[in-house]
This record gives sequence, structure tokens and C-alpha cells, in this order.
Amino acid sequence: MDLGLSGRACVVTGASRGIGRATARMLCAEGAAVLLIARREAPLIEAADECAAAGQESGGRAEALACDVTDEGAADLIVREAEQRLGQLDVVVNNAGTARWRDVDDVPDEDWHAAMEMNVIAPMRLMRAAAPAMRDRGWGRIVNVSSTAAKRPSANLPEYSVAKAAELSLSRLYADRYAAQGVLVNAIAAGGVKSELWMEEGGLLDQSREQGGYSSREEALEAAGSARPIGRLAEPEEIASVIVFLCSEHASYVAGAAWSVDGGTVQIII
Repeated sequence: MDLGLSGRACVVTGASRGIGRATARMLCAEGAAVLLIARREAPLIEAADECAAAGQESGGRAEALACDVTDEGAADLIVREAEQRLGQLDVVVNNAGTARWRDVDDVPDEDWHAAMEMNVIAPMRLMRAAAPAMRDRGWGRIVNVSSTAAKRPSANLPEYSVAKAAELSLSRLYADRYAAQGVLVNAIAAGGVKSELWMEEGGLLDQSREQGGYSSREEALEAAGSARPIGRLAEPEEIASVIVFLCSEHASYVAGAAWSVDGGTVQIII
């Protein structure tokens, strides 16, 4: 299926690993030009090279910009760099983020603020900077990567859950503002993913193992998967494929949605 993304100019934040990296790679494979954003330059350049290789046959290309999206001037920098390097900006995927398992009473004030900066303020600034030019051209796509914890707060991810719920509200506000002008804003509520956030040493898998008293990482992973009707965590590509669809021409009547991509974890009809 041709998704109509050939030649589109895209920005993906949190693009050096996991869902962001898989999304950037798929966009390049569809023939899009992608500016990958992340804080650490070395893995970001590696990811951009991988994405460029994925786009060789389709004409897709990749650029890298090392940047902390929570910096006050980051949004303007990203849009300016995208316009200079790619010609314009058609698609934004707000994916940057992190999480940590702990009790609500153990979260210091500064981490509540940091969660809001990462998951609400940074995406808001980038949408605010990017959407007007999309509106003027009559076409744009914005996808905000939220979480199942936004729909059903997790006691293990308190500040993350609250910030991700706010991100869904933010997405809806921007969807209502811009849908009539051809700029479609949506969110996805992703479940647990076998990305570095979960699988790297000290990540969510090890944190859940410690909290749950599991004897091995394998036991903890099996427990995390069995808590979902589908019986496993997602692969990054399974989340990315939904994001890329929402970026495409085929999602031309989807606006203000918050699609659950969680293997059936959150049992609500929304």
C-alpha cells in the first residue's frame, strides 16, 4: 500500500532508539525525508544512517539533529532546521520520553515538573511552532506518542501517567484548532514495548523484576506479557506502523483520536 508519504518532510523526536527509531526508519522506507531528533549524538547518527539505508530504494533520506526537546528554544530550532534541510515540515511525531517505576509518594517535585516538561510542554512548543505553516499549506500530520497509562493511570508510573494524560488533552485541543485547515493531530496510547526503555540494563523490566520479586528477567518479561490479552509486549515496529499510518494520506479522516496500541491491555471503549 502506498501511504502517500513520498517527498513529505518529517520530524521524529526521541528518534535514536525504540519506537522513534522504528518510526523514522519506516517513514524513510516510504520515501519521506526525516529529521531525527535526540539528545545523544552518537546513537542518533547511527539511527540516521540506518534510516537512510532503509530509504535508498524509495528515495527517502535522513538527517540528524542532536537537541534536548525540553530546552526552551528547541522547538523553533527544530522547525528552522527542518525547513532549511528538508524544504518544509509536513509531519511531526512527538515521541521523546522516558519513565521510571516507583510509588507516588517517592516522586520528588522536580520529577513531576520534569515529566510535564517532557510530555506536555515540549510537544506543545513543537506543535505551536510547526502547525501554522502546515495550516497555510493546507496539509499536515502530527502524532503524539502517549501511553496506556494516560487512559488508566499506573500506580508504578505516577508522574508519567499524569503527564501522558495531559498530553492526550493537549492533542485534542490542537486537533480541534487545526483539523478544518487540513492539519490532523492524533495520539496513540502505546502499551509496553520491547524497546531499550524496557529491555536495557536497569530499565523498566529490571525495575519491575525488583518490585515484583521475580527470580529472572525472563520471568519478569513473561509476567509483563501475560498481563496483556495478546500475551506479550509489543515490538517497536508494531507501534511505529500505527504512527506511520496516522502520518499518511490514508488517515485523512482521523483527527483528535487517541488510538490504543496496547495488545488489549486497557479494557475501555475509546
